[in-house]
Amino acid sequence: MMDRGTLWIEQKLGPRLRADWRPWVAEFALFWVKQAWSAAFSIAFLLAITISTLIWNPDWALARYDALFLVAIALQVSFIYFRLEHWEEVKVIFLFHITGTVMEIYKLAHGSWDYPENGMMELGGVPLFSGFMYACVGSYIARVIRIFDMKFAPYPPFWMTALLAGLIYLNFFTHHYLPDIRLALFAATIALFWRTRIWFFPVSAPRWMPLPLAALLSALFIWAAENVGTFTRTWAYPGQGQFELVSFSMLGSWYLLLYVSFVTVTLVMRDQLLAHPIRPAPREVYRAAPATSG
Repeated sequence: MMDRGTLWIEQKLGPRLRADWRPWVAEFALFWVKQAWSAAFSIAFLLAITISTLIWNPDWALARYDALFLVAIALQVSFIYFRLEHWEEVKVIFLFHITGTVMEIYKLAHGSWDYPENGMMELGGVPLFSGFMYACVGSYIARVIRIFDMKFAPYPPFWMTALLAGLIYLNFFTHHYLPDIRLALFAATIALFWRTRIWFFPVSAPRWMPLPLAALLSALFIWAAENVGTFTRTWAYPGQGQFELVSFSMLGSWYLLLYVSFVTVTLVMRDQLLAHPIRPAPREVYRAAPATSG
């Protein structure tokens, strides 16, 4: 089921662009319009972070962190009310709040990063709005799969992907005490997904991209967005100046965390995971293809 914004892009904006521009230019433009619409939650939340930094007075009764939490709640409610996210997706995105907040509490206790401002709405020293930063990623993945009518083929056995996601998430905790196995995890993502193509529809013709490449590009955009958080001093890493770029090591962390996020979203999007390779074909053929087992 498409949301209203996607229907408008498909039925109104799409034909207009194709009529005025060359086909490849129109397709390229529609790709980025749909990407922006997929990331609507993330864009809105980043705007809230940026605007609040510019206007907030520390003497106000409501702390900026608490205001960001209330804004995030309002955004989530509006996305549900306007049917921009389905209930199945919202349930999975809620898992991002739990897993993200747990990791935030742990990482904050180990000095991995810091929240320099104060607020009332926090848990274990972590402001509650931080859980929505992980929800931004989950919202984007769920929406981009639906908006682009994505299929993933050939997709490895689901239990293998769940095991890999679990090991990645666990390593974010254990590397403080045990050897960091992220290099092995990087290799595992390539070994497991190197044949998997993401099939998607910017317009009507199917396009594809290797899944690991898509994860790397997505991680790059998240890394860029994270710099908005550090530039505004919403959070900070040890020894990092306000206008100093976030370490590129975080790009690798986000690359791995995206696999955790993706596998979590596929808990409710199993029909998009196809066990066998597919060939370019109309959308109806993709929808009729068998899903992966396990």
